[in-house]
Amino acid sequence: MTQKHLLKLGDWSTADIMETLELADKLKYENKHGIRHHHLAGQTLGMIFQKSSTRTRVSFETGMYQLGGQALFLSNRDLQIGRGEPVEDTARVLSRYLDGIMIRTFAQQEVEDLAKYGCIPIINGLTDYCHPCQVLADLQTIREYKGDLAGRKLCFIGDGNNMANSLIVGGIKTGMKVSVACPDGYQPDADIMKWAAENGDFTCTSDVKEAAADADALYTDVWASMGQEQEALERQKIFAGYQINADVMKVAADKAMVMHCLPAHRGEEITADVLEAHANEIFDEAENRLHAQKAVMVLLMSK
Repeated sequence: MTQKHLLKLGDWSTADIMETLELADKLKYENKHGIRHHHLAGQTLGMIFQKSSTRTRVSFETGMYQLGGQALFLSNRDLQIGRGEPVEDTARVLSRYLDGIMIRTFAQQEVEDLAKYGCIPIINGLTDYCHPCQVLADLQTIREYKGDLAGRKLCFIGDGNNMANSLIVGGIKTGMKVSVACPDGYQPDADIMKWAAENGDFTCTSDVKEAAADADALYTDVWASMGQEQEALERQKIFAGYQINADVMKVAADKAMVMHCLPAHRGEEITADVLEAHANEIFDEAENRLHAQKAVMVLLMSK
């Protein structure tokens, strides 16, 4: 591992990503067979939550426990950062108490500043810009179902949000073809799309079936993310055609898998019948948050 932090997948090399996936598979095997792996015994992970989450909190907290360490849940009510303390001061203080920090917040700059001013590993649990931990779990899941990633086609349908940004980077860096279907005005980050077009096989279109054609994995997310609740009704109209349903599945590759970072809104971005038909894949994907994040913590925090 060449990195000290996981701020965004764009910072990581293909080798870094693959090393993490290999370790995630190993830790998952050991977990399933009751083999203890206390790689982080005696260490403490601080978990800063400015955005709440079921999967992120439970998977990181459980992961640290299984690695022999402990995790501290820190909300805005628990930190002076919620009362105006500069992030640089928070980073300096927490670096003297903790062995690593996971933060789930709004601004990407806050994550970058923690790494700049702190001296311990920083893990991005989600920002409005990207969601690297989720995508590492997604890549682990695709490998489990499809084998090698290189040459496979990954299609994302919906809002060009943090999930789309990270899926593009993770897919391209591991040799996948990546297509995105989203309405005009809701495309992924322009710099990420430019990078993807220059470094891999990437397309962005407003045509769902064009993007989904021959895809090995179809991926979607909610139309209105956390913090966009006031836009939900408007977004339902804009994204009405951007749904994974039986008709979309017909144009995908034979035995295409379906993925969702959850929570899912059945009847909006995905139909109930498609979700239930692919529930094993979707909930294996959710489980793999635990194993992929444990791999990240071991690689970044082991002393």
